[in-house]
Amino acid sequence: MMDRVDDILAQWRRERPDLDVGPMGIIGRMRRISQHLLRGMEKTFAEHGLQDGSFDVLATLRRSGPPYALSPGDLLRTMMITSGTMTNRVDQLEKAGLVKRTPNPEDGRGFIVSLTKKGFNLIDATMTAHVETQKRLTSALSKEERATLNALLGKYLASFEAAERGD
Repeated sequence: MMDRVDDILAQWRRERPDLDVGPMGIIGRMRRISQHLLRGMEKTFAEHGLQDGSFDVLATLRRSGPPYALSPGDLLRTMMITSGTMTNRVDQLEKAGLVKRTPNPEDGRGFIVSLTKKGFNLIDATMTAHVETQKRLTSALSKEERATLNALLGKYLASFEAAERGD
């Protein structure tokens, strides 16, 4: 089955036969697939009144386990965003009644962000829909193909993360 990237590669091979454009195919496909995946997931989030960023905060709190609360620093480390972005997201979620801030008993100057009952219920419903969306988005591949692709992508991602750590 041909895709748009095949056309682009053919054009470059014709125009620049001296270049190995094979890696361009991998990266081009990953970028295009990423865009399709993001659009599909953002549609699911929107159906639940969320955006990608707000989903990320709520999901991070939910998967942290009881009491579903983290310090802003822990949220930042988990989500890898700037503190300004985090503050804005938490502000919006707090206004919507999905999270609350409480004083941090271990740091009198800090606070803890926790899910409210409304936030807990929303993220659980959204997660159920999100998993179904992800199943649909990966349904073109067999179970074995998904496992192989997952292993290859894990190996590829681990190489970048190891380089970031200086391993």
